[in-house]
Amino acid sequence: MQKEESSETTEVLKEVVEDGIWGSIVDFWNFVLFPIETEGNTVHITIGNILLVIFAFVLTSIVLRLIRSFITNKLQEGDKLKFISIFKFIKYFVYLVVILITLSSAGINITILLTASAALFVGIGLALQEFFQDIIGGVFIILDKSLLVGDVIEMEGRVGRVFQIKLRTTRALTRDDKVMIIPNHKFMSDVIFNYTQNHETTREFVSVGVAYGSDTKKVEEILLNCAKENKDVMESPKPFVLFEAFGDSSLNFSLHFYVTDSFVDPKIKSQLRFKIDEEFRRNNITIPFPQRDVHFYPTKNYTQNLPKNE
Repeated sequence: MQKEESSETTEVLKEVVEDGIWGSIVDFWNFVLFPIETEGNTVHITIGNILLVIFAFVLTSIVLRLIRSFITNKLQEGDKLKFISIFKFIKYFVYLVVILITLSSAGINITILLTASAALFVGIGLALQEFFQDIIGGVFIILDKSLLVGDVIEMEGRVGRVFQIKLRTTRALTRDDKVMIIPNHKFMSDVIFNYTQNHETTREFVSVGVAYGSDTKKVEEILLNCAKENKDVMESPKPFVLFEAFGDSSLNFSLHFYVTDSFVDPKIKSQLRFKIDEEFRRNNITIPFPQRDVHFYPTKNYTQNLPKNE
């Protein structure tokens, strides 16, 4: 008798668990949130699919974080920043693959989803075309080291010092303390001058004109002395002077010199110009301004047509 009651109780509990609790869980898991209809096929997106994707997403994030920490701990600071930038791009790709594999494992035909979303993907691809160009440009910049933090670059007439290289954009500080944000695809399509790619020193110059009749050797001596007295001008390589041209109103010279920080060369050039003007005044060397002499030659017909009182 007791055995029969015990078996009946077990059966009841089994029915409650299977039909009640477990059944409710299964119904909740298989609850269809929205269907996706394609040509002759319907894909049902259920709560279980969403939860499975979220779980796979979280698990993938944890694994990727562990992998990144393991690798970056063995890298130097500069290489660490480059690796993190590339790793972000890889991480997005891994997320997409994991989501597709998870949905496929849940019994959803991925081909149908891709077919139904083909037009959407084309639109997104066109809209994000420049975005992906920036990312690819960022990867190339980081891998081939064509641009480094601290480089002084010139782009579209603006000079800036690079202080941050990201996967999509590069940031540089201009000479007037403004941040210049450059999309990375610009480095693949436009001409960029890198002042410090090969070495830290750059050659700069200051142009000046003197009046005809001036002692050219004295001019050369003054220019070289001005460069030597400036503490920001390098002693080696030595500065030199070029006699560039016989201008319309002046003899044109240029003082060429080397500096270790081309980012502040406007300040150095300004100091040299002040000094050159001071020395020229002291040595009675004139810096002329453009002049034009206009001569009128009246013709015979013109004088004949003038009134007598003129």
